[in-house]
Amino acid sequence: MRPAARILRVIAGGAVLLILAGIAIILIPPYLENLKLQRFVNDLVDDQATATVPPDVIRQRVVSRAAALGLPVHSEDVQVRRVNNAIRIDVLYVVHVDVASYTVDLHFRPAAGGS
Repeated sequence: MRPAARILRVIAGGAVLLILAGIAIILIPPYLENLKLQRFVNDLVDDQATATVPPDVIRQRVVSRAAALGLPVHSEDVQVRRVNNAIRIDVLYVVHVDVASYTVDLHFRPAAGGS
């Protein structure tokens, strides 16, 4: 293989790696914020005091925490149910991420509690 061809391959490989790293930098933050919301939902379900709180109050707590994390969660995206004296919280939301001229919709479904 000629030295010029080898150099072009190395440059092309490096460019591909840089592009992939850039995409990862853009896509990772929503996943980290979702993880924080999942932990919050788990903590709510594990807290004994939550069992006595009305579902609307629990829903508002989840929406408030999501807003603090910068996540597009609305009241209608959160379902709170009582199942056999336990709380079940399901959240469904979509984060739109623009990557160059392409939009990616990331769907998240944090949930916790009785089935």
